[in-house]
Amino acid sequence: MSERPLSSQLAEFAATVHYEDLPPAVIHSAKERILDTLGICLAAAAEGLADGVIALAERWGGREEAGIVGRAGRFPAPVAAQVNGTLAHSLDFDDTHLPSILHPSASIVPATLAAAEASGASGREAIAAAAVGTELCVRIGLGGMVAGSNLWFDRGWHATSICGTLGAAVSAAKLLGLDAAGIAHALGIAASFASGIIEANRTGGSVKRLHCGWAAHSGLNAAFLAQQGYTGPPTVFEGRFGLYTAFLEGKFDAQAVLADLGERWELPAIFYKPYPANHYTHAGIDAALAIRRRYGPLDVDQIERIELGVAGPTLRTIGQPREEKIQPQSGYHAQFSGPFTVATALLGGGGLGVSFEDFTDEKARDPRLLALAAKVELYADPEAEAIYPYQFPAILRVFLKDGRVLEERVLANRGGPQNPLSPEELRTKFLLNATRLIPAERAHQLADAILALDQQGTPGDLVARARP
Repeated sequence: MSERPLSSQLAEFAATVHYEDLPPAVIHSAKERILDTLGICLAAAAEGLADGVIALAERWGGREEAGIVGRAGRFPAPVAAQVNGTLAHSLDFDDTHLPSILHPSASIVPATLAAAEASGASGREAIAAAAVGTELCVRIGLGGMVAGSNLWFDRGWHATSICGTLGAAVSAAKLLGLDAAGIAHALGIAASFASGIIEANRTGGSVKRLHCGWAAHSGLNAAFLAQQGYTGPPTVFEGRFGLYTAFLEGKFDAQAVLADLGERWELPAIFYKPYPANHYTHAGIDAALAIRRRYGPLDVDQIERIELGVAGPTLRTIGQPREEKIQPQSGYHAQFSGPFTVATALLGGGGLGVSFEDFTDEKARDPRLLALAAKVELYADPEAEAIYPYQFPAILRVFLKDGRVLEERVLANRGGPQNPLSPEELRTKFLLNATRLIPAERAHQLADAILALDQQGTPGDLVARARP
């Protein structure tokens, strides 16, 4: 392995990769990430989930450079990225990379679109920047995977926010035309801006919704500051006081960051979410839906108890504290509850199986749902432990009062490479999201425009179409 600092090796890769160098699968995946992310932004905008950030943006004012989803007006590029990034992560519907357990597109896509609009970049340039920024976001996250453990998560850090800041800086720096040295400085600056803790997953609070917006905002600012001549430390990753020391006590895997960089792309293997809930809940939802399909609607009164086996780290997020998971504080909090999501899927949800209407505050107070959720007990399952974090498996058993036990094992999550969403399902997800704010005809036109971004139109056109 080269003795050169990680930042210089990553920056050189970022500076030298152009649209023409991307494999077709990477180009296609990058466009589908934009499709998925903008659909989620539209759905979140319909719920007003970034209104507070928009109010802050309006107080700041500034140069009119880039648009935001769901609203008229133009804002400084970092501010537009902050709003759109907040929207992209607000519904917990954004994609997930495993085993790093981070959500790259919710930061990278908003940062890329804002920087591309501000710089006048073409669709092909935006696709390349999004692909490279996402790849490095994920690779930096993989550096925190050591001996099968995700050290980011184990130490309470939100890798999505931290690594998303760095990936956003790379995407923006590339679109600003910075060379390898400039991109390395943007990374060095971004590392000082990156943060995010994950406690809200366990015990509530809406701050997590802000993480991807702030990552996109900080990444763009880092790139602009590098463009203005500010510099970062060359050993920002591996140094004595570098990122991996500060966040992970110096434990990291440089080989995971650099291995086959440019030859093997992580981007196409990132998991799409079929359900707007914390990804740890998805296999339980899959299993509950499979039981419902196999046996038909169950008589809730005949269910004695339910067991949900998951990996230990999964259990800590979606099963503890138990009293808060069986009686979530709000619809948003219910998205992080294994008992609630299993109950919802068993009773019958919307969309691709479970959807937005299943996570309202009213649903979080539904006595029938809560009574069923209270019957769900989570435990650490050895088989799930062995597979985690390459999948988030679940083993679901429903014990009936007549002595029968209904069991379903989901070892590969729906939406990932081993159990993918079809192009039609992904478009359906986009349309379900987008039509919460814009008419169906315009949603179809926006989808077509996104998928043709490398042939016609500009990144700014996409955001302009994503308005009521």
